[in-house]
Amino acid sequence: MKTVIKNIKSLVQVEDKARKFVRGKEMSEVKTIDNAFLLIEDDKIADFGTMDNCPNADKEVDAKDRMVLPTFCDSHTHLVYAGSREIEYIDKIKGLSYEEIAQRGGGIINSALRLQQTSEEELYEDAMQRLNTIIKYGTGAVEIKSGYGFTTEAELKMLRVIRKLKENSSLTIKANFLGAHGVPLEYKNNVDAFVDKIVEEMIPKVADEGLADFIDVFCDRGFFTVEQTDRMLNEGVKRGLKPKIHANELGASGGIQVGVKYNALSVDHLEYTGEEEIQCLLNSNTMPTILPGAAFFLNMPYAPARKMIEAGLPIAMASDFNPGSSPSGNMQLVLTFACVNYRLLPQEAINATTINTAYAMDVVDSLGSICKGKKANFFITTKIPTLEYLPYSYGENKVYKTFLNGKEVVF
Repeated sequence: MKTVIKNIKSLVQVEDKARKFVRGKEMSEVKTIDNAFLLIEDDKIADFGTMDNCPNADKEVDAKDRMVLPTFCDSHTHLVYAGSREIEYIDKIKGLSYEEIAQRGGGIINSALRLQQTSEEELYEDAMQRLNTIIKYGTGAVEIKSGYGFTTEAELKMLRVIRKLKENSSLTIKANFLGAHGVPLEYKNNVDAFVDKIVEEMIPKVADEGLADFIDVFCDRGFFTVEQTDRMLNEGVKRGLKPKIHANELGASGGIQVGVKYNALSVDHLEYTGEEEIQCLLNSNTMPTILPGAAFFLNMPYAPARKMIEAGLPIAMASDFNPGSSPSGNMQLVLTFACVNYRLLPQEAINATTINTAYAMDVVDSLGSICKGKKANFFITTKIPTLEYLPYSYGENKVYKTFLNGKEVVF
């Protein structure tokens, strides 16, 4: 089955040869083809070019002067959760910090208690609705973390829900075991004992059931130390799980360095990133991933994205979709945050949310750009005047149609 998208005003993020990621000055470059076609064969990109060479196909879709981009890859979410946390939002407005809310039994602990009491079926139905929403906003791949379980059974429950989502959603989904997302109240005075439980019980069961692609740890002030993180990542790697890290959100935690030590796919958050961390990342294959929604929602310092790019680093940006610190999976909004709050050019923001986030979730071989042989995940925009309009107009959905695996997604 061949499908051709024709009369494309601008085909964006085109690659003749697939790259792993883009870094430094390269991030300001996005290759486009004007007055273009895109040929899909089954679920893959077969060809593209100018309309002068547009081929015949079994099915034609007239883009009618709209643009076409690869779908966003959202490499950091927690979208399997039970219930919202808007009351804590009021606490934030009143001036309580993220750590203070957690110490009062709010935050991740609140989400964990709710999740333990919620059935797999309810978690699945709610998460599927969220997945369908982010598809409408142009996301084609998503990494989903556990971490609201706190008990072995609840963590396994979350991961089984993610597995079911993988089986039934047209999105490309990666599962991340984040047992070390927070510390249960009963382990508050003995965090090492909880680490023992993760290492000796949780990780083996997750690995034995094949429930996760990655292992993650919240290595930050007030959560898990570098030494504890090292233990958990070491065990995860032994069991075949690729490492990722929540790092330097609340302080200079050493999380970036331990992530690089284990060749982590990404280190995420990075609000507190200095010269030492930048140099460490420059000598690695680890993707620095910034989560603009969390910094915005928590009113935290912004990661030094411009400084990192100017030093020659790649940057990825993801939504951090979760009920407590970033209750939105809208990657178009992430584009706007990238430009307004982090001073990225629109082209840099597009690279940060497509090819670089594809690398950060280990799907860059099949997603993240318009390239022959890659999966046909792309969206057609509404009739917008320029590429720069995508981050500029943050109050509307600029996606006209989303195609996943070569097929239009219809709700």
